[in-house]
Amino acid sequence: MLIAPVLLGPDENEEVAGAVHASSAVTPAAVAEPQAALPTGTPVLGEVESGVEESRLEFIVGYIGEPGSYKVEFINRGARISNLWLTNFVDSAERTEEERTQAEYWIPLLKTGAVDNGKIASLEWKAFDSSKSLLNGVGLQSALWTMEPVTSAGRNIGVDFVYAPGTGVRFIKRVRFSPGSYEIHIELEIENVSAGDEIAGVRQFSFTPAVIVPRIAPEDSFAREPQALAGYDDSGVIDVDNYELGRSVPSEKADALAPAETLLFAGVHNKHFVAVLRPSVPNPQAIIGASYRILRDHEFLAQHPAEVEDSYKYLVTDVSLSMDVPTQGKSVKVEYELYAGPKRSEAMLAASEDYEEIMKVDLGFFSGISSILLAILGFFHGITGNWGFSIILLTMSVRLVLFPINRRSQTAMSRYQAKMKRIQPKIEALKKQYENDQQKQRQEQAKLMQSEGAFPPLGGCAPMFLQIPVFWGLFSALRVSFDLRQAPFVSWIHDLSQPDALMELGWTVPLIGWPVDTLNVLPPLMVVLWVLQQRSMPKPADEQAAKMQKMMMWMPVLFGVMLYNYAAGLSLYMITQSGLGIFEQRVIKHYWPVDDTEQPKKKSGFMARLATAQEAQMKRIQSQKDDKARTKKKRDKSRR
Repeated sequence: MLIAPVLLGPDENEEVAGAVHASSAVTPAAVAEPQAALPTGTPVLGEVESGVEESRLEFIVGYIGEPGSYKVEFINRGARISNLWLTNFVDSAERTEEERTQAEYWIPLLKTGAVDNGKIASLEWKAFDSSKSLLNGVGLQSALWTMEPVTSAGRNIGVDFVYAPGTGVRFIKRVRFSPGSYEIHIELEIENVSAGDEIAGVRQFSFTPAVIVPRIAPEDSFAREPQALAGYDDSGVIDVDNYELGRSVPSEKADALAPAETLLFAGVHNKHFVAVLRPSVPNPQAIIGASYRILRDHEFLAQHPAEVEDSYKYLVTDVSLSMDVPTQGKSVKVEYELYAGPKRSEAMLAASEDYEEIMKVDLGFFSGISSILLAILGFFHGITGNWGFSIILLTMSVRLVLFPINRRSQTAMSRYQAKMKRIQPKIEALKKQYENDQQKQRQEQAKLMQSEGAFPPLGGCAPMFLQIPVFWGLFSALRVSFDLRQAPFVSWIHDLSQPDALMELGWTVPLIGWPVDTLNVLPPLMVVLWVLQQRSMPKPADEQAAKMQKMMMWMPVLFGVMLYNYAAGLSLYMITQSGLGIFEQRVIKHYWPVDDTEQPKKKSGFMARLATAQEAQMKRIQSQKDDKARTKKKRDKSRR
């Protein structure tokens, strides 16, 4: 990708508090493609307006480091945004204040991609077959448009593009920025200058709002990025369809994203940033369909010809629209707002309340719980000013709320274990007595369990089931929360949304081939605490339960490998959770032992009724077998 030199005035390195103005000059592109010519013999019905050569325009919007400030590069080939950077977000939490004002460290949100048939970029406006008669065979996405910067009070606020192919029709694309806001206003207009009234009618087009939103985080199996999205109104409830890059076998065929008749917005997003388009005002013609395409990175494939499947790196969302081409002397236009910025709740909701559904998609099935936990996390951050300590306080609070339920469950399980330990010799005696008759052995064990009332408490697993939605809710919240992006904790942990990365390694695991780029300290510490927590739990008296507990000792190691490259905030939560569990087992239970005194046998109960029903069923089965045996014996006797 070749980029022309930045056209900035002498105040380029001005302090963040000052305005940075860009030159309004337009420079030729480093590599210019020839302008597509009109077919030979094509009648010219009106003035031809187009660019002379391929050129680029680059400037900075607003003030560096403030919300809604971009560094943007336009190209007149197709009237597109070739690149767009967010000036108030940098690639690493370790950047100095001086580096934060330098363009090389700003986050790229939109990029140009090299595909098989050329370049693909944002704001592409394409004509379907019904509209090609307006263009004389020259595609809007490949034509050279005129390109004029628009200024206000000496500052660049947008660009006007115009293209007239000589058919009596002018195509106009306007782009306007609003410093302080992450929304970009876009207008697509068709003007009938001299084509006559007979050309009037509905025509179909497509528009590509965002190319290419790059990946922002290490790839993992729970969430691939970027993702295509489309929101639609499902009987009064806003829903979002999502497609993850890498979810299935790549195909360059466009596939629909959502029901066409109720579309509200569409775009592409990654872990922390989003580029999503919506009509400025409700307009049923503005978005009549949305689809996604997966395209190959031509430059990557040229360097790695054998890795064809891995070369599908570009995920593109297109929207379809209709425009009523007007009668002569009139014009028609559609207007959009492109939100191009962070997935920060207040910024997105300020743009549109419908965007709340995008954040819910990130949070997943337990989005309700995740939202509550994030609100509590924000409350603790207001007290501590540190997101890491806020995660610790949130974990302690959840553990404290669940403590009474845990305690009751532990008491019930301890009493059950004590009873099982007492009757274990009787069980072993039954096994030896009926070692050759498994059915009789089960019957006698059932009788013994019923007579002793030795049934596992139903509430024994309740705390685990209660903690599953909390765990997954917090897991999702910590994985995608924008607030944790580049949020420091202590010492070497500078970004809670990324692995803690104490030092660079650049290793590869032998045989398996897994890359180990950095030494992450928190995941191994998490595994150690998990193992210690497992070992601190009481040993079950039941043989099968004891075997299961031994098997579970390997689970922490497996999960530690799976979560090695996950966010430090998530590891911090799990470390705190395990540390509190060990504290409860070793300290709280030492000074406040769980009461394992056997209680009088209950006269009735679900497990007792279940055992009685099981015994009755076994008696019926045995009776049926005896009846069949007697019948067979009589039949054999009569034959003799």
